[in-house]
Amino acid sequence: MANEAVCIETPTYFTQYTVADGAGIAKGTLLALSSDPNIATAGAANDVFAGIAWEEKVANDGVTQIGAALNGTWDIKSQTLLTLGSIVSLSGANLVKAATAGELLTGAAFGKVLETASINEVVRIRLGLV
Repeated sequence: MANEAVCIETPTYFTQYTVADGAGIAKGTLLALSSDPNIATAGAANDVFAGIAWEEKVANDGVTQIGAALNGTWDIKSQTLLTLGSIVSLSGANLVKAATAGELLTGAAFGKVLETASINEVVRIRLGLV
């Protein structure tokens, strides 16, 4: 996959999710919650954010768990224009956009932009909404 998030400030909160054995997930991949409890996949547009893969998951390696970071500061590629302080949501594979009001209500919003960014620019984001 491309455009994986790059850790700038090390996270202190982590969780573990179940993943499919056949899934290949690179370290730094933006993860999304599946429809089943505690199952994560690589995120896509309009998915609910689950965390950032803290380790690589090799496809068909017999492993069905992955660690994910839930906080920290990251450089992530923006698919839209973002202004300082904007709240973001998933916009595609390892891409973010400005969150809509509905995404704030459904839990799809996950981070605050720490600098203004142009379309297709890497932007610094603090996970969490504070």
